[in-house]
Amino acid sequence: MAQSISNAFVQLFDAEVKQAYQASRQLAGLVRERNGVEGSSVKFPKIGSGSATLRVPQTDVTPMNVSYSQVTCTLQDWNAAEYSDIFHQAKVNFDERRELVQVVSNAIGRRMDQLVIDALSGSSTSLTVSNDIGGTDSGLNVAKLRRAKALLDKNNVPSEGRTMIIHANSLETLLGETAVTSAEYNTVRALVSGEVDTFLGFRFVTIGDRTEGGLSIDGSSDRVVYAFHRDAIGMGIGMAMRSEINYVPEKTSYLVNGMFSAGAVNIDDAGIVKITTREA
Repeated sequence: MAQSISNAFVQLFDAEVKQAYQASRQLAGLVRERNGVEGSSVKFPKIGSGSATLRVPQTDVTPMNVSYSQVTCTLQDWNAAEYSDIFHQAKVNFDERRELVQVVSNAIGRRMDQLVIDALSGSSTSLTVSNDIGGTDSGLNVAKLRRAKALLDKNNVPSEGRTMIIHANSLETLLGETAVTSAEYNTVRALVSGEVDTFLGFRFVTIGDRTEGGLSIDGSSDRVVYAFHRDAIGMGIGMAMRSEINYVPEKTSYLVNGMFSAGAVNIDDAGIVKITTREA
């Protein structure tokens, strides 16, 4: 007898996965996104700056000759699939469905974030902060944050739209800084919630170890974290996250699959800072 589940249940599951995915993806909206991309790539324009010139009466205007270039983002197709036999109509219950929803949505959300992290890692930016800032072979500290801010300020990077991606170990070190946790320096009392939300104009996103790669660490215990502006990274999305459920007779199970097509690329190295931190 052919196995089947109702269309209503499939639609319910897809809606739950999308909702959970939106909640688990941490870097959504923090980069320049282009949705509904057709084809395998998308181009992000990169426009240079110009300078005004003094007007001289009865003479031709002088063009600024602003530089214009494009950065190509290549899209890749991704799946988050799992076989399951829990989708027998007589046996399905909320707890089992909720667990699989979380597994699929979290896998997709982490992968979307990793695309952004990989684009940051692949940047050839000259803006770097060494692990000796604020102390020899030191972890993340306020001195490093100030240096990262200064580098972006020097390049006239807008203050709005700045993000700092840090590791959980970096957060632990940062919470040891009085300037971060004291109400005399910071309106956000970090020790109350055990996290840093915003500081020095950066929005902080903290991630832990991830099977997708996360924020890599080398053999010397040096980990690179990133400060960047929203317009410095581009993400193209060809197919937004969707899910489907199909019965596979050979497996006598249902194949639950989450899918999306996307890619990320660094657009402007002048808006990306790589900060090296030494972990104990």
